[in-house]
Amino acid sequence: MFTNPDSTTKPSHPLSGITVVAIEQAIAAPLATRHLADLGARVIKIERPGEGDFARAYDTTVRGLSSHFVWVNRSKESLTLDLKQPAAIDIVHQLLASADVFVQNLAPGAVERLGLGAAPLRERYPRLIVCNVSGYGTGGPYGDRKAYDLLIQSEVGLLSITGSKDAPAKVGISVADIAGGMYAFSGILAALLQRGRTGQGSVLDISLLEALAEWMGYPLYYSQYGSESLGRSGAAHAAIAPYGPCQTSDGDIYLAVQNDREWQRFCAMALEKPELATDERFVTNARRVDHREDLQRYVDEVFSHLSTADVRARLDAAAIANSSLNSLDQFRAHEQLRARNRWRKVVSPVGPLDVLVPPISLNGAEPCLGPIPAVGDHTHAILAELGWTDADIDNLRASGAI
Repeated sequence: MFTNPDSTTKPSHPLSGITVVAIEQAIAAPLATRHLADLGARVIKIERPGEGDFARAYDTTVRGLSSHFVWVNRSKESLTLDLKQPAAIDIVHQLLASADVFVQNLAPGAVERLGLGAAPLRERYPRLIVCNVSGYGTGGPYGDRKAYDLLIQSEVGLLSITGSKDAPAKVGISVADIAGGMYAFSGILAALLQRGRTGQGSVLDISLLEALAEWMGYPLYYSQYGSESLGRSGAAHAAIAPYGPCQTSDGDIYLAVQNDREWQRFCAMALEKPELATDERFVTNARRVDHREDLQRYVDEVFSHLSTADVRARLDAAAIANSSLNSLDQFRAHEQLRARNRWRKVVSPVGPLDVLVPPISLNGAEPCLGPIPAVGDHTHAILAELGWTDADIDNLRASGAI
């Protein structure tokens, strides 16, 4: 087993001693492996010589770096390999011989053409966990299709319920990629536990379609067993009322009433109209949804004459959940994140950058927040660990293999 002399991993980290080899790009697989790195795994990211992961070029907003790349690639080691060259494939096998996990999200069929498909890898490395992340999964009529976040949102019907009545809207973040990445992450953790019991690796087949389909459970069942499909309702909730934005005299406030007890308090304390709680139009959530427009008129009649601060005070007194519509600048300065000490700095090729601490907190242990690598930052060091001499490495570089 080779080790990284510059690793920030400590023995106390949950995944200390686990090595992940990733042929990854874009968001889904890199997000999964970054979470593994946050927990102490050593992640070796294989990139194209020169350009690297194409997500490096999505934008240049982080002092010249891509915001996408900064988000999902800290704590990794960048190894450049031209996988079309046999010498590069030999290096991949050297890495896999002592690795625990192999993750890839190349285009459909690409790893098989490289001889790195799941079946031959599992036969050669029985303890290896192989995680394939794709748009539509292995096989089926869509198995060979490329997939991007918007297309998956469209395929699972998310666009049909997101946006205004007049037009659909994609979710503003890469929700399909995030869903796929998080199921890859949790699946790998489960596979490591299973290997601890059986001594055998396994193959994970994660598709963005099926990951986001899981997140569509409530609207799917609502439309499948209800009398009608959910429509697009903007920032409101299609199946709960009152839930969403309400106008005040100086802005908007967002609120959510989740049950009949809260509804009664909302009427009595926030609206100061206790009689509404027993109005036949509003006595149950289903009836409130049916009479949403009538209900909204009563709410607007009260709140439009009060300031946002006054409305929030009433809602807080009634124990009704509420929030402001924050800008990204306001989110960055959020007092709750500051109070819980959720910001750190990481090293990058352009200097220290502020990043959020990952949401998994284990008994207050500090997560691994290593540097964001430049393309090929660790190529020489990794090859030297594998036994390649300086002359060998020079030859590989001259041939374009690294």
